[in-house]
Amino acid sequence: MDELRGIVMRAGSRWTDTGIPRVQMVRSEGCADQVYEPMLHLVLQGSKSLSIGEQNLRFDEARYFVVPVHVPATGEVQPDGAAPYLAVSLKLDPTIIASLMAEMHGAGTTPHPTGFAVSAATPELIDAWLRMMRLIDRPNEAPILAAMIEREILFRVLIGPQGDKLREVACADSRLAQVRPAIDWIRDNFAEPIHAEPLAGMVGMSVAAFYRHFKAVTSMAPIQYRKRLRLLKARRLLLFETHDVGKIAYAVGYESASQFSREYARMFGLPPGRDAARFKIALPAEDDVLLAAE
Repeated sequence: MDELRGIVMRAGSRWTDTGIPRVQMVRSEGCADQVYEPMLHLVLQGSKSLSIGEQNLRFDEARYFVVPVHVPATGEVQPDGAAPYLAVSLKLDPTIIASLMAEMHGAGTTPHPTGFAVSAATPELIDAWLRMMRLIDRPNEAPILAAMIEREILFRVLIGPQGDKLREVACADSRLAQVRPAIDWIRDNFAEPIHAEPLAGMVGMSVAAFYRHFKAVTSMAPIQYRKRLRLLKARRLLLFETHDVGKIAYAVGYESASQFSREYARMFGLPPGRDAARFKIALPAEDDVLLAAE
């Protein structure tokens, strides 16, 4: 762990590419609001608290979690005393997971996990991550070894308590696969109105089944999912653009600026203007904010 932390101390305050496919690292303090993409996330130092739908989670060092689908989340990271928060992530490639599952006994079962969870990283998983991160300084070896180590990392997770989360990403008949077209549509059209019947029809389900499957995958209802996407996008516009609150409200799909302000304050704890002022004073540069809302 000490060697891993030493490598990741080179990261920036936003997710930093390592030169290794799908592998990123971060050294940060403060905000953790973002739209997470499908990924495996390992905390190396400090802690992170996240709110995903109705779930409130806390991740301490040497613990990991799997995000099988794009999901909007709010929260914060906490350093370990004077030492900053450190983490690494691996973007999930369904084809690699499916190939690995095909070689494993019993990997063809249909997963039905619900919600998100935190798990302790085993020594074997940490060791594989260390060998992966060492490749940053061995660019001639990375094209050959990175793919093998990535499969080992995924294997360690597949045989652990969050294995079903990975299987959900790769299985064609999983609940995630069934509702993914609707999730993608909402992500691409979050400023548009949502109607349950067309979304359910898009994935070939009844409205009741669609809502049930959507919430099982994302921990929130479709309308709540869209609301969080809107508010994360609005916060980014407030921090990095010069538009006023009313224009931003309409840009992200709200018809009422007052409703936007109420929902913004409910999610982030302060009205839009005061929240933006607080962050602009504390974090004058864009790179100082860990915020990746799409």
